[in-house]
Amino acid sequence: MNRRVVVTGYGSISPLGNDTETLWNHVIGAKSGISKIEFEGYEDIRTKVAGLIKDFSPNLYFEKKEMNKYDKFVQYAYAAAAQALNQSRLIIENEDPYRLGVFIGSGIGGMDTFLSNHKNLIDNGTKKVSPFMAPMMISNMAAGIVSIKTGFKGTSFSPVSACATSNHAIGEAFLNIRHGYSDAILAGGTEASINALSFAGFSRMKAMSAHNDNPAKASRPFDKQRDGFVMAEGAGILLLEEYKHALKRGAHILGEIIGYGSTTDAFHITSPDFRGAAQAMKLAIQSAEITPADIEYINAHGTSTPEGDKSETKAIKAVFGEHAYKLKVSSTKSMTGHLFGAAGGIESIITMNSLSAGILPPTINYENPDEECDLDYVPNTPINSSIHYALSNGFGFGGHNAVLVFKKFAE
Repeated sequence: MNRRVVVTGYGSISPLGNDTETLWNHVIGAKSGISKIEFEGYEDIRTKVAGLIKDFSPNLYFEKKEMNKYDKFVQYAYAAAAQALNQSRLIIENEDPYRLGVFIGSGIGGMDTFLSNHKNLIDNGTKKVSPFMAPMMISNMAAGIVSIKTGFKGTSFSPVSACATSNHAIGEAFLNIRHGYSDAILAGGTEASINALSFAGFSRMKAMSAHNDNPAKASRPFDKQRDGFVMAEGAGILLLEEYKHALKRGAHILGEIIGYGSTTDAFHITSPDFRGAAQAMKLAIQSAEITPADIEYINAHGTSTPEGDKSETKAIKAVFGEHAYKLKVSSTKSMTGHLFGAAGGIESIITMNSLSAGILPPTINYENPDEECDLDYVPNTPINSSIHYALSNGFGFGGHNAVLVFKKFAE
């Protein structure tokens, strides 16, 4: 018998604020978190806008001596995990620590650490390479540090599947609890990849938007004038918990995860095949033991790339048929930008808030309809809607697809 899996805490660091309440208020306020990059080294790069983290205070989460030992992607992960754990009111001393897990991934890991140490190597030789370089930059260290600082001693691993990373982490944590291996798991993703090298690489691909004159309008999913994604960073972490375990300790339940599906396109390193995304949605719905007609809202992957948004729209139509035109579909990346490995964690939090509050977030900057993207994308303004079932899509380079099904919680 499958066990129910609920969410009892979540935390976030994002371009729309450094906690979930601020994030949600900005989302339903249709506010953009995108701004112009003013750093040196970006002068010759086509894209000069990003979803930057502002006013983050690591001293709220770390002792001073720790800060220089952790790359930003680790700092963001632990900050979001600490928020989730605090909200859940889970008392570690009352639990079997080997029944508590950490599933936190990162698409890129400690790229800043890699770049700064490479510069030290070139400029000053091998003795100036930090002895902390390796543990600071490897992608699994976010999960490692969260485990060390929380005392969670159960299953811990770090999926790396580009922009599907968070959805894979949350989905695999869901299965782990559902099948009885763990009682609670901190799950999600983290990213700190804004630097000149990554910007130059993605810009050379022409994958990122060049709407530099008006940063707030640069991310425009499903709009005909979209010209690429806007890079962002941060973290989104959920505390998943077995329902009876949460009930027994009197936890406040924020939402419920009921389904998960994942596939691989096996098609192309960057261009999507809609059939893989469609199959992941079908599997997630089957896993939830509901029908496509039960889904009322989709938090789309919607990155604002010409090909990606078209492919996702086609995938939704393939799964839902005529019901696709009754669905509400929105991309909150229009406001947050694209957080790569952290995107699904942030978007899961937004989706759960949509279910509990009965408010569907908009796709801002939707001004020019595209005949190939012809669904209801909740343009520009949030709407009130009492919904019960929602999908959150995550698709990544390499053809990785991961889809989650959330349900409005009811005992």
